[in-house]
Amino acid sequence: MITVCRHELKLGFKTLLIWSLSVGIMGLLCILMYTSMEGEMADMAESFSKLGAFSDAFGMSTLSIATLGGFFATEVGTVHGLGSAMFAAITAAVILSKEEDGHTGEFLYSLPISRGSAVTGKALSVLINLVAFTIICGAFYVIGFVALGEDVLWKEMLTFLGRMLLMNVEVASVTLVISAASAKNRLGAGLGLALVFYAYDLIGRVVPDMKDYLFMGPFSFTNASEIFSGKAAPSGSIVSAVVVVAVFVASAYTIYLKKDLAS
Repeated sequence: MITVCRHELKLGFKTLLIWSLSVGIMGLLCILMYTSMEGEMADMAESFSKLGAFSDAFGMSTLSIATLGGFFATEVGTVHGLGSAMFAAITAAVILSKEEDGHTGEFLYSLPISRGSAVTGKALSVLINLVAFTIICGAFYVIGFVALGEDVLWKEMLTFLGRMLLMNVEVASVTLVISAASAKNRLGAGLGLALVFYAYDLIGRVVPDMKDYLFMGPFSFTNASEIFSGKAAPSGSIVSAVVVVAVFVASAYTIYLKKDLAS
């Protein structure tokens, strides 16, 4: 298991580096842009807060973008949420299926290692990559606050990053099932699923009748504007996420252990 995990981490290191640096640096640049726009933010904040459904969707009616915390939540929250979900999806979507797609499964399972151990090692590598991604991006965001001479909002920042990590794990667990069930790499399906989850949350915040069902989506408890304004996550959303992770990871194990691997 450890050998498989270490091997997957080596293979995925470049992808981790590219995605984490891309999202982290984009977030850092957004934070640094705040000073050049600070003088205009008050007027912009008032205008944006009156955009109705658009303001609700992006949290601009909840938190003023005239403050650094509000600006971070609105701008960086969106960048990190979408970027991290896509990274989680592409990482998990190919982690199992690539053995069949690349015809390397015969070699892997000829070694003294069970399928269960292989799945555990691969799943663990996905989790480690997601944690590393979160830490790297978080470091860039903290650097941004420090560079501007602002106090880091540690409670809100850590809550934001922690919830984002849970969302990433949930997205990864769903795409892990796709990987377990498929004999081909379904990278596109994984990315598409991440975008569907994001769109579901966006639409749910705009359409009043859907707000009661937001808790079912992975993004429901990651809204940065709500986190930085001290609002609680939608009722049942975090519990729902934990249940989804447990069910889908168990399903991935069951599917992969029982399937006939393509040669």
